Amino acid sequence: MIAVPRILITTDYLRPGDEVDELLRSRGHQTRYPSGDLVADLAGVEGALVGHDRLTAEVLASADRLRAVVRTGVGYDAIDVEAAARAGITVSNLPGINANAVAEYTMGLLLASARRLVESAAGVAAGGWPRGDGRELRGSTLGLIGYGAAARAVMPLARAFGMRVLCTTGVPAAERADADVGFVELPELLAEADFVSVHTALTPRTRGLLDGAAFALMKPGAVLVNTARGAIVDEDALAAAVREGRIAGAALDVVGEEPLPAESPLRGVPGIYVHSHLAGQTAEARRAAGIEGARELLDALAGRPQHAVNAHLIEKRDNR
Repeated sequence: MIAVPRILITTDYLRPGDEVDELLRSRGHQTRYPSGDLVADLAGVEGALVGHDRLTAEVLASADRLRAVVRTGVGYDAIDVEAAARAGITVSNLPGINANAVAEYTMGLLLASARRLVESAAGVAAGGWPRGDGRELRGSTLGLIGYGAAARAVMPLARAFGMRVLCTTGVPAAERADADVGFVELPELLAEADFVSVHTALTPRTRGLLDGAAFALMKPGAVLVNTARGAIVDEDALAAAVREGRIAGAALDVVGEEPLPAESPLRGVPGIYVHSHLAGQTAEARRAAGIEGARELLDALAGRPQHAVNAHLIEKRDNR
């Protein structure tokens, strides 16, 4: 009897019987959904379509048949890609899959911060009628940290609002296609921007990038927006900077630990607003991520991954 390949699907918005499930089953695979025990769920599984699950070296070592993992999004910092490579497991992401959703959400956070929309709604809900003024985006400077798909999608939206756009990136000048954007080093961006929006990946270099020294360079009226990864921001330093008036505030869609712990230094600081990691979560982006993730997983199981982030590590291992 020929064993039917099994696929684990942990992405929280994918369900048995949906079009992703039907696509994988139509290609001869059995699908499995989370039980709450990730190690047990991975037993006997050949492929995994995952959300924010922590696939550590220990977890991967227990997945004896696993050959391919696909993250239904862009960030893959919760997966130990080197350990996966040592086990011959390809790890893929979906670059740019939710860039438009993240860009629109970023503009929403900018508008909400500039016009104090959260404070106004909270004041009315509490029985008041707040009438404080806000400010316009037109004429202000937006500083983008990173030059990935989401940052590039923000650029035309920000310019449509009349914002001046600066960007700091390690991408070579020859590969920068936006003539209307000022490319500068991080210290200059922090000093000039009225709004600083984070769109870079979490790496050893960017972990804690925005710390006390970075906040000291920013304008007192500046606002930080983060839709990338929480650990890029030193949360203790951010809370202190806002509390002491060194910057005006922050709109965060991501934090270092999610959900936000009760003891987080970000709680109870006027001017800091934390949202529940929704930037890429539109119906359109979710559908695209599910379908494209399933297709990438099928390709990877066939030995033809299109977006493997650790292919070079596997090749290096195989060529030793």
